[in-house]
Amino acid sequence: MRHEKAGLLLDLARRLAASAEGLTLDEMAQAIGVGRRTVERMRDALWSLFPNLEEVEDPPTKRFRIAGGLDGLFQNPTPEELVELSKAADALRAAGAPARAAALNALEAKVRSAMRGAALRRVGPDVEALMRAETIAVTAGPRPFEDEAVIGAIRESIKALRALEFRYEGGSRPGERRRVAPFGIMFGHNNYLVAAELGSQTPRTFRLDRIADLEVLEITAAAPEGFDLQDFAHRSFGIYQGEGPEAVVLRIAPERADDALRWRFHPSQTAELQADGSVIVRFTAAGMLELAWHLFTWGPAVRVLAPESLRQVMVTELEKALAAHGPPPPCGEGAGGGGVSIEAAGRGDPLIKT
Repeated sequence: MRHEKAGLLLDLARRLAASAEGLTLDEMAQAIGVGRRTVERMRDALWSLFPNLEEVEDPPTKRFRIAGGLDGLFQNPTPEELVELSKAADALRAAGAPARAAALNALEAKVRSAMRGAALRRVGPDVEALMRAETIAVTAGPRPFEDEAVIGAIRESIKALRALEFRYEGGSRPGERRRVAPFGIMFGHNNYLVAAELGSQTPRTFRLDRIADLEVLEITAAAPEGFDLQDFAHRSFGIYQGEGPEAVVLRIAPERADDALRWRFHPSQTAELQADGSVIVRFTAAGMLELAWHLFTWGPAVRVLAPESLRQVMVTELEKALAAHGPPPPCGEGAGGGGVSIEAAGRGDPLIKT
């Protein structure tokens, strides 16, 4: 058997050992990227290699799992895996998330402690070499609020299917106490609790740094059946849901086409290279203000083709910036002369004209 086939078989064994309920043949084939007949042969090979491989009836199909896990011989991590785990912890710590960073460091310590001495000595030099040669570039931006007690209480309520009560110093009713059913947490530049106020099933976002006096209630509460946190996050550009998703169409100039083809504006996007070398990007999202802030980083290389609401948001934000930073008019005169005009922006002309 070639090395790549042996590696694929070991990968499947690890997946079967990591699944408590087991995997169907179709799930196994999809997980490792092979056809149904191939995965059937691989399952048969695993029968002889792992006597603890179990077949679990799950009508109308069957599931398979390796009970009791795998021996440490098959589970030793590679130097690259250990380095990535350590770097992920460093990235969280640099982003202002020490609690989650500590959880990853604890996991790394457990992985290392489970390795046999010879295996640990073998990977040690490679891990140290890679750690010296790679680092995390810290970019400018807000440091998210990361209070271990707040996140711990939210996670406790989600696991126990319990409601939360807290004082919220944000929104339209700052200072009021809220009782909510927690749906999940969205981590990003700012961290948010996604929840619905009791009596409602409409999800809202609550910034964690504006939550105070948090407690878990003895009231049963959970997300409605079928709610998907990832789908909820994908509805918007950033966090704010706004008035509802809109169809966004952007034209990226030819000189930034390569960047645009590699850029992810939104999970639902499509990018089409045009005959003139430009790129048309399309996606559906809410949160036009956050999208406008991002598009300003593209400078004159981006043009908004739709929706009109996004164009108007960009014009409004430009007006605010120019009011704060534009040259003051001569004493006793208007703002004419060498000032800056943006009135053409709403017509589809360049956003800023001097």
